[in-house]
This record gives sequence, C-alpha cells and structure tokens, in this order.
Amino acid sequence: MLPDVTPEDATFERTLRPRSWDEYLGQTKLKQGLKVIIDASKKRNESIEHLLLYGNPGLGKTTLAHVIAAQMGVPIKVCAGPTLEKTGDIASLLTTLQEGEILFLDECHRVNKTVMEMLYSAMEDYKLHLVIGKGPMARTMELDLPRFTLIGATTRLALLPAPFRNRFGGIFQLHFYEQAEIEQIIKRSARILGIGIEQEAVGTIAARSRFTPRIANRIFKRVRDFATIDDSPVITAQIAKRALEFLEIDELGLEPGDRKLLSALISTFSGGPVGVQALASAIAEEEDTLLDVYEPYLLQLGFLDRTPRGRVATQLAYSHLGLPKNKKTLL
Repeated sequence: MLPDVTPEDATFERTLRPRSWDEYLGQTKLKQGLKVIIDASKKRNESIEHLLLYGNPGLGKTTLAHVIAAQMGVPIKVCAGPTLEKTGDIASLLTTLQEGEILFLDECHRVNKTVMEMLYSAMEDYKLHLVIGKGPMARTMELDLPRFTLIGATTRLALLPAPFRNRFGGIFQLHFYEQAEIEQIIKRSARILGIGIEQEAVGTIAARSRFTPRIANRIFKRVRDFATIDDSPVITAQIAKRALEFLEIDELGLEPGDRKLLSALISTFSGGPVGVQALASAIAEEEDTLLDVYEPYLLQLGFLDRTPRGRVATQLAYSHLGLPKNKKTLL
C-alpha cells in the first residue's frame, strides 16, 4: 500500500481540500440531501441536526464536514474517536464548544463505550451528566451545553450501537467515485498546484486510484515528483506510467499488499473459504486493515467473495494474477 499520511502529505491534502459545494466533486445525491438540511436550518436560524457519515477511507468524510461548517458559517472542531478514552476527555471537549459549533468526531466507532454513553444525553438534551467521587460519597452533576452539532464519521457503521445511531438526524453513505469524477479531481489538483497534465496521464492515474479521491491525490503527488525530477512542466503519460511502475501499482490499482492477500488466499488456502482472522495472520496484517483497506476494493473489483464460511477468491482474481484455478502456487 502507499505509505501512511506524512505531515507533508497532510499539508498537501489541506491545500487541495474543497471548501464549497462547487469544489466538492462527486457524491451528487448525498450533496443534494445535505443542501436541503443546511438550507432549511439556515432559514429557521437553527443549528443543523447531528449527522452521521459512513463509507470507506479516503472518500471525503472529513472534507465534507468542513464544507458543511463553511456553508453554515460556523467553526468546526475535529477530534479522533480513539483519543477519547476517559469521561473527562469528552467533558472537557464538550464544555469548550460554542453555540452552533460543529464537532467532527472521526472514527466514532472506536470511541470508548463509557464515553459514547455520555454522548447520548449531550446529543439529545444538550446536557452533560458527570459523576463526581466514588462509592457512597459519589454525586451527580448536570451541566448545560450549547446547542452544538455532532458530525460523526465511521468506516464501520455496524459497530455503532443503535442508541448512538438513532440520535443522528441524518445518516449518509459515501460511495466509491466514478472514473470521470476522479479525473476531474486530478485535473483540479493539477490546476491548484500549477502543473500541466496530459489527458492520457489523467486517465492513467484515475484508473489506478481505486475510485478514491485521497488515493488519487496521493498518487498524483508522487507522479508530480517524477515530473519535477525530469524538469518537466507537464505530467506526460510516459512520466505517469514510469511513476506507477515504480510504485508497483498495476493497471487496476492493485498494490503489493492487495496482490499479497490474493496470493495468500489462493496458494495457502486453496482459494478459500477462509476466515478473516486466519487470512490476516497469513499476510501479517491487522484484521481492521484487511477489512477497511484491502477488502472493499477487492470486492468492488469482483476479485473476492464473502460467504458464510469465509472469504473466497473468484476466477477474476486467478486470471489477474495469472494463476491456474485451484492449483497451489508459491507466494
């Protein structure tokens, strides 16, 4: 897989991050639904309802939250779910919010259970219930909170408890992008960064971007590096192909990690079925990485099937790797 986000990559992504509906490409139906909610809230001079965004990593959940805040004209505070470990963490966060402010809670499925239960009354009644002390001396304190908006983002909707999900006024799924939409995103990135790019190069990068804007921009960044080294003011098709070969990203966007997973499934487990835990162990990856990073795209391509007995490699996977059906092959 491409490397984790570095500080330089984070700055790059912020530079390219859309700030309005016109700049936010794709997800047309989702945007239409959100516009209705936002316009109605502004007309009533109210804060928008709590919103839940779910979908695969890199599809634009964080960016969408920033666009919503910009459209509402309110500040936004960003927090990652795993950082909220204690009740004091969420208490200090909620009590510093301003009236109408948006709290964006990323990876909300990873919030500590006790902390999440504190959010129930905060979201519904805008009150925070704190327990002070322990044992017989314990007492409850109730704090009033400003009317804030919680925007939750998750890649694992099924892991959220029903009482939490039910407190959101709108739940929206972000889908994989179309090839044409990814091409528009790449062209926009090239314009912002002031570098030319040939249409063939745009198509080459888009086809290998796994239908995901974040991956498209990250690949574009690496390709731009090759153009810089060549002192080329334009990213040509030849430069793009050379960069992608160096990154070991094939014509369908599969990277070494994807091919390793498919090869292990076919060679070690005879094509399946095999459980996620055993497959993750075989490729030395975390189960969450397999479920969130590798599997969604392989399912989208039709290279993988999920069955009641486990994961199974399809004929398309055998054909892409050039392996004979049901014949063990060395990794």
